[in-house]
Amino acid sequence: MLQLDRVDVCYGSFKALTQVSMTVGAGELVVLLGANGAGKTTLFNAISGLLKPTAGSITLEGKRIDGLKPSALVAAGVVHCPEGRKLFPQMSVAQNLALGAYLHRRDSAGNKRNLQEVLDLFPILHDKRNQPAGSLSGGQQQMVAIGRALMSRPRLLMLDEPSLGLAPLVVNQMFEVISRINKSGTSVLLAEQNAFAALKIAHRAYVIEGGSLVMEGDQQAMLGNEAVRKAYIGA
Repeated sequence: MLQLDRVDVCYGSFKALTQVSMTVGAGELVVLLGANGAGKTTLFNAISGLLKPTAGSITLEGKRIDGLKPSALVAAGVVHCPEGRKLFPQMSVAQNLALGAYLHRRDSAGNKRNLQEVLDLFPILHDKRNQPAGSLSGGQQQMVAIGRALMSRPRLLMLDEPSLGLAPLVVNQMFEVISRINKSGTSVLLAEQNAFAALKIAHRAYVIEGGSLVMEGDQQAMLGNEAVRKAYIGA
């Protein structure tokens, strides 16, 4: 579905990504593992059109998408849920969710169905829907961020560090929901530092260090890899 071929991204003279090649197949849940500053967010921003690669290509179902505007990529089904949630804190939960449906604003019936699906995934948001998003707990705000992304009707959902700063119980619930989203037919690219929880729900994984992919494999291979365990999971 998604293919990156030898992608470079530079910030001025600094090369943030070097020769990155990876794929996400239709219906797959692929995890991108890496420490802070490894290049995960830069890679996501390049895929979602917020950064333009300086070399290489990015294709979606065989068509070049590098260079397209972010709005065009959302319309094509590539939806990015950013690190840090990026909600509008003074606006209500319902208003934040509605913003995710902006490109489909003329399809009121479809948006109503999508909203119900989001509330089925995150039932607590039904009771919080009229509250300011900024008044919610961190875990609830992350639910709103993912729900807003789902309102855009993604075919490929990119989640950047969704477990960051959340309590362990909430993290477990979040990964269960991400697995449900994937099993419903949405392809998922998940950037995470919580390697063990992420790998438990993944089909495949890549490891990024210093802006380059240094390792890849399926779920069992990565869980059993000694280098991955020492660096990201623990002995």
